[in-house]
Amino acid sequence: VQLQASGGGLVQAGGSLRLSCAASGSIFSINVMGWYREAPGKLRELVATFISGGTTNYADSVKGRFTISRDDAKNTMYLQMNSLTPEDTAVYYCRASLHGGIVRWGRGTLVTVSS
Repeated sequence: VQLQASGGGLVQAGGSLRLSCAASGSIFSINVMGWYREAPGKLRELVATFISGGTTNYADSVKGRFTISRDDAKNTMYLQMNSLTPEDTAVYYCRASLHGGIVRWGRGTLVTVSS
């Protein structure tokens, strides 16, 4: 499985961005997909993810502002980010958990929110 994230960029505080993560390869082996981020000087953290049954889970810091979604026909996952703040500045990564406990990460996409 290969993951390609895109959609990052520079945005002013209060603005919006939509990230995309296109999956290719052995799509049938994917169990769960989600978004993580890594801010400068901080550990990588969960942003939003799909969990069993198609339900979603969000970090408290993004609840009500970010929405994770997917288009199975396009093998693509999205992260709609609204009301962005400088604290959302980070490299955003998409992650896929595969059968057998294997994890795949996409290359990150940088989101910079200016104040």
